[in-house]
Amino acid sequence: MTGTALTWRRLRDLKRTEFEGAADKWNEVSGRSDADRMRVDRAMSAKLRDTQGSESAEAALGRLKRLSRNFQYLHTECGLVRTVLNGLAADLAEPQRQLKQALDEAAGLKFTVHEDGSVSYPAATADTLTGEKEVPGGQARGSGRYLLDPPALGSDVGSPFLRSPNPNAAKAQDIADRIARAVASAAEIDRRYTATLSELRAAKGLAVTDATLKDVSRDAAEVRTTAGKYLEHGVPFDKSPAVRKEWWDALTDEQRQEYLNVAPDVIGNLDGVPAVARDEANRHYLPVLMDKLSGQDSEDARTKLDALRRIEEQLNTPSRPPVFLLGIGDEGNGRAIVAYGNPDTARNVSAYVPGLGTKLDKEFVEDTMVRAQDTAKGAREYDKSSAAIIWLGYDAPQHVDVASTGDAERGAPAYNAFMSGISATNGNEDPHFTAIGHSYGSLTVGTAARQSGGIPGVDDVVLVGSPGVGVDKAQDLGVGRDHVFVGAADNDPVSQLPSKQQGAAGFLGLLAGGPLGAYVAGDLADQGDDDLYFGKDPASESFGARRFRVDDGPRPLGDLGGFDAHSQYFTPETDEESADNIARIVAGQSNRITTEEWR
Repeated sequence: MTGTALTWRRLRDLKRTEFEGAADKWNEVSGRSDADRMRVDRAMSAKLRDTQGSESAEAALGRLKRLSRNFQYLHTECGLVRTVLNGLAADLAEPQRQLKQALDEAAGLKFTVHEDGSVSYPAATADTLTGEKEVPGGQARGSGRYLLDPPALGSDVGSPFLRSPNPNAAKAQDIADRIARAVASAAEIDRRYTATLSELRAAKGLAVTDATLKDVSRDAAEVRTTAGKYLEHGVPFDKSPAVRKEWWDALTDEQRQEYLNVAPDVIGNLDGVPAVARDEANRHYLPVLMDKLSGQDSEDARTKLDALRRIEEQLNTPSRPPVFLLGIGDEGNGRAIVAYGNPDTARNVSAYVPGLGTKLDKEFVEDTMVRAQDTAKGAREYDKSSAAIIWLGYDAPQHVDVASTGDAERGAPAYNAFMSGISATNGNEDPHFTAIGHSYGSLTVGTAARQSGGIPGVDDVVLVGSPGVGVDKAQDLGVGRDHVFVGAADNDPVSQLPSKQQGAAGFLGLLAGGPLGAYVAGDLADQGDDDLYFGKDPASESFGARRFRVDDGPRPLGDLGGFDAHSQYFTPETDEESADNIARIVAGQSNRITTEEWR
């Protein structure tokens, strides 16, 4: 619609289907480009790589790689043009509807709408100060303002002294204003889409460089900003993950690709969307998020950016089991959900919630994520159809002294929504799901289990290094006491944090009678010595879970010191028996675990 000023006639006569038809043509080019890329990668490059090993073959592979990147670039950019055109057509629907409604009302009242959008109305009989008489008609000019805006300078709209007594005047003014607003809204939409479309230009030359691909990400972000309303209109945000899966499955391949390219942050974190699609979306979104953080001058942004770069490096490194990025974000202390193995095809799936001190940083990538990877590898030794997930979808407390139930209460609904999502997308008839909570994460898992219906799909619960889970009995976790498993190292200080009552009593006893008084007072406050900071000790007899054997770990004040015993449950190199027990439970073979007496 660019080139000449937008008038109400042009808006009225606009055929939005023409934009949609043009979008279809761009989609055809995008689809052909993707098909050509696949032929280059799977037929030409793969065959050449498998059959030739010469320098000339390597040179040819380099040229084919460039051709593949060209097709990928063309596929994405043409897809973005398609989205812009579809978004333009969709966004213009409402102002066009408003305009036609106003024009229909004008025609019904026999008012005349002029080229400039003003509305003439006929004479009518009206009550005046001198009695009933015929008052002349007139012409109303639309201001384009909304009702809550102040009157335009020099306008007599709303003035009781200047308002025409003709009853048609107010009706005409309303129609003229609505026409003006519809045209102004359409013009603004046209301006935004024109600006975005003008940026979708290919650079000269055949080389698609890393800088070019970065521009693709920026183009996608710009299109998302412009066409976001159109894209998000049909997303069932307020529905269950099962309904979202039905919605996703009902989309065409072209529609799914549109969401993946233009709204990856929406799809990548949408529970109920299949893992492969979430992974693709998050891989698209990752460079956009990294670019956003690189523009922020703060220690928090730099920490998260470093972690994301490390995650990107893992994603680009072939591994067994394969890595799936199921969620990513910079809100709070950072978000990352990573699966080792496809949770939609695996028969056994675990989802591990980390705890105290966890955030999106270097340690998370190089230590916490590795725990999930070790669990996946261990479980696959017993059943190859196994996958393990690390779920950082909440803010864990960063220090013991600020730990409360609040973070767990906020994280539990998000964890349950995620578990509901992978339950909906898993393709096995009777999958086996395990919820794993470590440290404060065990309280989050326990809080999730206490919600109505429990943790969706979960068969077994594993609690390690737990300071309590908010319940006094294993059977309160919704899976039956025989399906709750606990690992607690004797030298793990977190799994022995005293209850608040015991701690307070001990402190008063210390003041009254020194160390002996502290011990006696603390023991009186917890006579069974089985209460922890967040409830009953999961490793105690009264809790009733199945305790599996773990290594005691180094003493807190020994040579290794600190919290080493709290961090080794998943690691075969430091606690082979614990890691093996967790792997057996995840693989659905809990009958093979080695057990340990309750505390």
